[in-house]
Amino acid sequence: MKTDTQKKVLITGASSGIGHEVAQFLTERGWEVWGTSRDTSRLQPRPHFHAVKMDLTCDESIRNAFSCASRDAGGFNVLINNAGSGVFCLSFSVTSELAREQFQVLVHGPIELIRLAVPHMLQHHNGIIINISSLAGTFPIPYMGAYNAAKAALSSYSHCLRLELAQTAIRIVDVKPADINTNFHASTNRVIVMPSDADSTFLAAVWDAQQRNMATAPPPSRVAEIIVRIINNPNPPASITVGNFLQSKAGPWISRIVPERLQDFFLSRLYGLP
Repeated sequence: MKTDTQKKVLITGASSGIGHEVAQFLTERGWEVWGTSRDTSRLQPRPHFHAVKMDLTCDESIRNAFSCASRDAGGFNVLINNAGSGVFCLSFSVTSELAREQFQVLVHGPIELIRLAVPHMLQHHNGIIINISSLAGTFPIPYMGAYNAAKAALSSYSHCLRLELAQTAIRIVDVKPADINTNFHASTNRVIVMPSDADSTFLAAVWDAQQRNMATAPPPSRVAEIIVRIINNPNPPASITVGNFLQSKAGPWISRIVPERLQDFFLSRLYGLP
């Protein structure tokens, strides 16, 4: 039987990658986890796990799914905004529809879930919100402009929320994964728009570089371990970057110390751009 002191977690995007790994880590520790997906057949049954059908591109789906899951759980004291998707194309050519969808899934959806979850957390003086943004919000991936911008927006929103809720018992943590070895790159929407020969060469170079980076990146369990530590920490860090040593340790230092033009040079070399 569940008790009010148990951690009850809602995590979006639980069918694969980081979300799947986090859900597995938490349920193995006996925590009750409500995990979302647009297709619940992709959510593997396991003890302590509750499948939730939610489409983050639809506000009505978000509200209805949250209401049902929250009623089942008796409210959540942990919310993990994890679900994500990417669009790869010339950033100046991305359509308004694709840009809106990126921001809906990566920003507006999480904001709506936070709006729905916070009242219960305030009432019970207990809660933690973990927003999974990305190091790409600081060091943008070429040809993923809408994705980079949305992740940067989520980080900024987390910062603002942390300031506003500083005098409450709710903790806000911005987790910024660097390259993590999941199927994210393979599932990214690669849009072909008839670029010039030069653009085609650079698009291919960046796509291949990112594919190599992901193949040698740490597994999603690295992020899951960090999230377990965050939830168990009564005073977690405001933000944390997860990845290999260069990205997770040197990256934040570089963003503060190294001039932007030099950062651009290193990014261009990393992705095979001139």
